[in-house]
Amino acid sequence: MSTVTTTKPTSPAAAPERRRPAGDDGRIGLRGNLRHIGALVRRNTLQIKQDPESMFDVLFMPIIFTLLFVFVFGGAISGKGNQAEYVNYVVPGLMAMMGMNIAMAVGTGVNDDFKKGVMDRFRSMPIARSSVLLAKIVVELGRMMVAIGILLTVGFILGLSIKTSVLELFLSIGLSAVFGASLMWIFILLGLTMKTAQAVQGMAMLVLMPLQFGSSIFAPPSTMPGWLQSFTDYNPLSNLADAARGLINGGPVAHSVWMTLAWSAAITAVTMPLAVRKFRQKT
Repeated sequence: MSTVTTTKPTSPAAAPERRRPAGDDGRIGLRGNLRHIGALVRRNTLQIKQDPESMFDVLFMPIIFTLLFVFVFGGAISGKGNQAEYVNYVVPGLMAMMGMNIAMAVGTGVNDDFKKGVMDRFRSMPIARSSVLLAKIVVELGRMMVAIGILLTVGFILGLSIKTSVLELFLSIGLSAVFGASLMWIFILLGLTMKTAQAVQGMAMLVLMPLQFGSSIFAPPSTMPGWLQSFTDYNPLSNLADAARGLINGGPVAHSVWMTLAWSAAITAVTMPLAVRKFRQKT
C-alpha cells in the first residue's frame, strides 16, 4: 500500500518577507526613517573620529575670524580703543557666517562621497533616500554647534557681554541652526549637480562673498552707499545677524526673527525636494 504525501500550500503569512525596494520612501515608516538616520549619523560621526583633521575648520575658523575682524575692523568702525564695543556687534553676526561656511562643506562632502562610490552603496540599500541627506545635515549641525561654542568663548574672552538673558542667547543659537540647516540643502543640491568638489567650492564662494560682505554682519548698513543698503535690507544674512544681535544685546527682534524663519522655510521648501530628487536620479 503506497502512501501519498501531500504538501500543504504555504500561506502568504508564512512566505518569506520580500525585501523592500531601495529608497522606497513611501513604504518606510517614521520609526524606520529615524533608525536609518541614527545609523548614518553614527557612521558619519565615526568617520570624523577617524579623520580628526576634518574638524580643523570648525576649531580654528571661529578663532581666526573673530580675532581678525575685531582687531582689523573694530578700531575703524567703533573707534580706536573701542574694540570691546565692536565685539558685541560682530560676534552675533559671525554666528550667521559660521552656518554659511559650514553649509558649504556639506556640498563638497556630498560630491566627494559620490566620487568615492559611497553614495552608490547607500542607494542600493533598502533605506529612505532622504535619510542619507538628513544624516549629513544632523552631523553638520553638530559641527556648527561646536564652531558657535568656540566663537562665543573667544567673544567672552575679548569682552562679549550678554545684555539680555541666557535663554535669549540660546534662542539666537537655535535660530542660527535653523537657518544654517536650510542653507545646507542649497549646497547639497550644488554638490549633487556640479561635477567636481572644486566646482562646488568655486560656485559656493561666488554666493558666499556678496552675501557675507553685503550684509550687516561686519558693519552697520548706515555706513554703506544707498544702493548697497537696499541689497543689505533684503539679505537673509542681515536678518539673521540683526536677530541674533537683538537677542544678545537687546532691542527689537520680532521682524528680524520672523524674516529669518520665513527665509529658512522658503529655502528648505524649494531645495530639499529638489536635492532628494536629484539624489535619486544621479548616476
